[in-house]
Amino acid sequence: MAADEWFEYHGDLGEDERRFVEALRVRAAGWPAKPIDSQVDPPSPDLPLVAWLDLSDPAERLVLLTVGVHLDGRTLRGDELHNQLLTLPDVPTSLAFAATGGPSELAASAADWFEAILRRPVVRCEWTHRRQVYACTYLFADTGDRLVIMHNRKLAPSRRRKRGKPDTVTRIR
Repeated sequence: MAADEWFEYHGDLGEDERRFVEALRVRAAGWPAKPIDSQVDPPSPDLPLVAWLDLSDPAERLVLLTVGVHLDGRTLRGDELHNQLLTLPDVPTSLAFAATGGPSELAASAADWFEAILRRPVVRCEWTHRRQVYACTYLFADTGDRLVIMHNRKLAPSRRRKRGKPDTVTRIR
């Protein structure tokens, strides 16, 4: 995979920001994922430079989680991001991390963090009734942390019952 396919950006970057992005792109070229859902948003009045990527289920064309880093000078903060605003959560999640340093050091820290998230196993659990999926949950398989939950009451069994074990568990990554 070519480095220039990862973390595309349009707009002007400062010298340190450009060095950060280029170092991150070089590292990303060897990752076990496709780069189509990664991007860099140059700094704006509302946000510092943001490098982000979407974890998705390609078969379902569904984004499961948007993660990214905010680079503000010599400080880097990463976590789950709002999928449209690209803001960090008010309360850090279990994915949160922070680092300080120069552009190359921060790019290495960001790359390590992104790669660790990309390597985590993700499963889709499905509950069925009358051969139709009425509930679905995506999880990080290593921790059980939920990424996405869907439930269709119209397809669910009429009697109230706990879902219990899923009918199928499919490894996504």
